[in-house]
Amino acid sequence: MSNKEVAIRAPHLKPFDLEAFLESGGVAGRVVKHRRDAVIYSQGDPCDSVYYIQTGSVALRVISHAGKEAIVALLQPGDFFGEGALAGQPLRMATARATSESAVLVIEKSQMVRMLHEQHTLSDRFLTHVLARNIRVEADLVDQLFNSSEKRLARTLLLLARYGKQETPHRVLPKLSQEILAEMVGTTRSRVNFFMNKFRKLGFIEYNGGLRINESLLTIVLHD
Repeated sequence: MSNKEVAIRAPHLKPFDLEAFLESGGVAGRVVKHRRDAVIYSQGDPCDSVYYIQTGSVALRVISHAGKEAIVALLQPGDFFGEGALAGQPLRMATARATSESAVLVIEKSQMVRMLHEQHTLSDRFLTHVLARNIRVEADLVDQLFNSSEKRLARTLLLLARYGKQETPHRVLPKLSQEILAEMVGTTRSRVNFFMNKFRKLGFIEYNGGLRINESLLTIVLHD
């Protein structure tokens, strides 16, 4: 397996029912349902809780002082976010917005800290998540610095389709606009549209009740 293929494989985590786990430990988490485009928290809000995605997807957006906006992460079921609260971060550094109908478990900071100290299963899971997130951030930086927008788009689609996840037999993406893809890749919507049409003609992707990502798209990432 090449280094490039390793870079786009999503870390494999076994299914984990965090809500049931918290209930078994006597911790009261609450599940909040969000409609598509609903803001879960905004940049600059107080950091007082950690979130866990049960269903749906969430985008983290950052806005600079100059007004420029960028998507820094698109999260899916099984992902934590807002964990900066555990490191003493006083204010949110990004805006979290649901990109589809989502159910998110909210855990108060004090409860999460206590559980991480007392429950090794949860702390192991959370540590794996943090390490996987760091690996992803490093790979994203390399991708932005050295790869073309075509390769970045292909890698983004494979990651969104959870390439390498054993429990995901069908790689079909939820509805996702080309504007969001352009923000994630760091290019224009017209370029995304051009490459998506190219990928479709080559059989790398299909539009059939959703966007299906075929493993053959990996050839774009691996091609020098």
